[in-house]
Formats: sequence, structure tokens, C-alpha cells
Amino acid sequence: MPLTVRQPTSSLLAPDVARTLDRLHRRARTDLLRIAMVAPFVVPDFLGLRKVDDSRLSMRMRSVYVPVSRSQGQMLYLVARSIDARRIVEFGTSFGISTLYLAAAAKDNGGGVVIGSELEPSKHAKAREHLREAGLDSFADVRLGDAAQTLADVVAPIDMVLLDGWKDLYLPILKLLQPKLRPRAVVLADNIFTFRKALRPYVEYVQSPENGFVSSTLDIADGFELSVFTG
Repeated sequence: MPLTVRQPTSSLLAPDVARTLDRLHRRARTDLLRIAMVAPFVVPDFLGLRKVDDSRLSMRMRSVYVPVSRSQGQMLYLVARSIDARRIVEFGTSFGISTLYLAAAAKDNGGGVVIGSELEPSKHAKAREHLREAGLDSFADVRLGDAAQTLADVVAPIDMVLLDGWKDLYLPILKLLQPKLRPRAVVLADNIFTFRKALRPYVEYVQSPENGFVSSTLDIADGFELSVFTG
């Protein structure tokens, strides 16, 4: 009787995907050194000591990964699978690590797309390259430019949103996308603990029931705000 070869139950286990993620997570471990090198130039922006210039900040941070951790990536994948997410929006693609987890989920849900936005051209190019290496490029549309413009024409319904770009833009981007969220869409926002002051308006907004969300801050990595749109 011939043996039946079972296919991977998750695209994250596919060799090309696993190999790409392993390499990128290894490279991201040197982020502390990269951040130390650019810290004198970006700390005033992060501490709110001057008006944030997104283009300047993006250029300074162009070599820094600042990715989700493996556990966060696994969580993104599982959340997307659990709600059968087919249209996922990502603000702040960077080198595409989180995009890989989300695109794998879109693929495993039977086909979908991750619509990402990245302001820095070199990161945008690398993210697309990494998606091709993993064989997931047909499940992602990473757009280059200001997210307020690149994400403005995303069509409804949106099933899931990941916010992981410049912190002062979380709330404006959410409000841009909110009319297109489907009922029970999930919104995840990273770095809640790291940038408590900058993200306080965002957290207050999603935790106020009158704004259409039920929300809680999860004690995962730098803090994940998990919000469900009640419609």
C-alpha cells in the first residue's frame, strides 16, 4: 500500500517560508546595535521633544528591523486563521517579517491578500524580495509611500488590521480604515508599553465602547492592544 505524504498543516512550516523567517529573525537580533547607532538622531522624535517628521525618521531607521517576535508572529497567524481573514491591512511593513506571518495565514485561509504600507523605499524593496523568497508574494500587496494615501483606497470588507508603524499615526490610520472594517474584525496594535504616552490617545479610543470596539492590552512582548470591532 503506497504511503500518503501529508502536506504541512501551516504554510509557516513550508521550507521556503521557514527558512526566510529564520534568517530574518536572526538578522533582527542585531537591532540593539543598530538602534544604539541612530538613537541620538531619533530619541527626540520618540520622546515627543520635537514634531515628528515621518520622512526623516524613516530614513534614520532604514536599517532597523524592529520586527514582531516569533511569538507575536505566531499569534498574528493564529488570529488571522481563527477569523478566516482574507483582507488584512498592515501599517508599517518594514522588512516584511510580520507580513510573512500574515500572508501565510491568508494563503492557508484559501486565498487572500495582505495590503501593507512602507514609507522607506529600501525597506519596501526588501520586504517584497523576502515575500518572493518565501513564495508568498502573490498573497501580499506592499505599497510604497505615506500610509494615509496608500491605504486610502483599500476596499471593504477588511477582516484584520496590524498597526506597527509610527505611533502618532495609529489613531488616524485606524479612523481611516474603520468605515471599511467588517463586524468582528480584529485590530492589533504593537508597542503599547514602550510608547505609553504617544499611544495613550489610541488606547483610550479603542477602549471606549462608544467608538465601536471592545479592547484589551495583552501582556505580550512590548504590549499588544487587541481590539474587536463591534460594528
